[in-house]
Amino acid sequence: MDVIGRIDVESPGGRPCSTDRAPPTVARTGCGPRRGTLAGSLGAVTVRARFAPSPTGFLHVGSANTALKNWLFARSTGGTFVLRIEDTDVDRSRPELVDEILRTLEWLGLDWDEGPYRQSERADRYRDAVEQLRTDGWLYDSEGALRFRVPDEGVTAWDDAIRGHVEFENANLEDFVVQRSNGTAVFLLANAVDDIDMGITHAIRGEDLVNTVPKVLLIMRALGAPGDLTYAHLPLLVNERRKKLSKRDGVVAVEDYRARGYLPEALANYLSLLGWGPPDGVEVRPMKEIVELFRLDDVTKASAFFDTKKLASFNGQYLRALSTEAWVEAAQPWLSGPEAPWPREAYDPAVVERLAPEVQERVNVLAEVPQWLGWAFLDEPDIDPAAWASVEKFEASPQVLDAAIEAYADCPWEWPVLQERLGGAVDALELKMRKAQAPVRVAVMGRSVGPPLWQSLEVLGRERTLARLRAARARL
Repeated sequence: MDVIGRIDVESPGGRPCSTDRAPPTVARTGCGPRRGTLAGSLGAVTVRARFAPSPTGFLHVGSANTALKNWLFARSTGGTFVLRIEDTDVDRSRPELVDEILRTLEWLGLDWDEGPYRQSERADRYRDAVEQLRTDGWLYDSEGALRFRVPDEGVTAWDDAIRGHVEFENANLEDFVVQRSNGTAVFLLANAVDDIDMGITHAIRGEDLVNTVPKVLLIMRALGAPGDLTYAHLPLLVNERRKKLSKRDGVVAVEDYRARGYLPEALANYLSLLGWGPPDGVEVRPMKEIVELFRLDDVTKASAFFDTKKLASFNGQYLRALSTEAWVEAAQPWLSGPEAPWPREAYDPAVVERLAPEVQERVNVLAEVPQWLGWAFLDEPDIDPAAWASVEKFEASPQVLDAAIEAYADCPWEWPVLQERLGGAVDALELKMRKAQAPVRVAVMGRSVGPPLWQSLEVLGRERTLARLRAARARL
């Protein structure tokens, strides 16, 4: 029988004696579902996992990873996923962010079975717990706040499902506040009471919260809880310098990735691999398969590198797997929404549908799409200075543009013909097509990289193409 949250204490110096209290234990022999056992069963434990965000900011990718791992564990075991909002800190909590967090979870595909419970609505329950602790001698007044008396000796220990055996010397723990001077419960107390009342069996959360566990366990034990809560502390997410991922690293909120055009399926898939990997090594796969393969005891304790380049690559693979119709629909907000640098009426879905197969293969995030297609919706192309400098540097640019204007004046407007006509003109100038088409591309698109030139000219039409070629020629 593994000891979970064992507390061995003696009580010299007037602190509460706990020798008459049995140590919390749980009848289980491991973590994660047993291969070949019934779903939802961990020995005698029916899984109840929870995600408990604080509405003090947008959902961080680290918090999203925690939510996902709890969701995966609950779904892979047939258990229950509970959502709880930890908003006891009224000075920092922002009610409007609760809805934002819920929308983000829904966007990621993380549904919950119970909740969202709000700690701000459970103040009476916390006061009852405080009164019980006070009556039993565990609390004392400290400048209007109430502190918990930590035993002088002994250890507070637990067997973490990911990090193994962890213990803290009680002598190294300071007495801690459980109720503020304004009468509101501190996170530690609310967390302990909620996990008891809600029957939470597994608290899967970030490694940075390990130091709070002994305090929560002390409260739970003082309240007479059976001690059947299993902790599992996920590895920290780190940046390329192997430092903890933070706001200083730039884009860390899930909403930022959503705004950049990351698909929820891609982001969730990538997050699932942070600290865990499928046994067959296949990383890009449907969430249904990830649920079937996920095991909590396969999660590592080594820090997980949040690789933004790999995430973008993942997203690109998901984008390329979409049908043309689905891709056009996904890209539409970036081409006709309020952020688009052209009037909404300028957006032409037919243009996008025509060039989608080419652009779809080249972008990793949807926010890149306007760079590839914006030239088609602007009255005049937005000329990139570096691209134009290369046109000016190429001595044959004036001759190439003159030849293109002449070749396209009256030819059939079909891309194979457009390619053939310019090819003939370039041959006459004794130039290579690869270099000669660059001035035409920059004149038409404003950049040196873009979709296939000939199909783009066909979509743009004769009148607009010739106008741009002439405007570019006039600048030389």
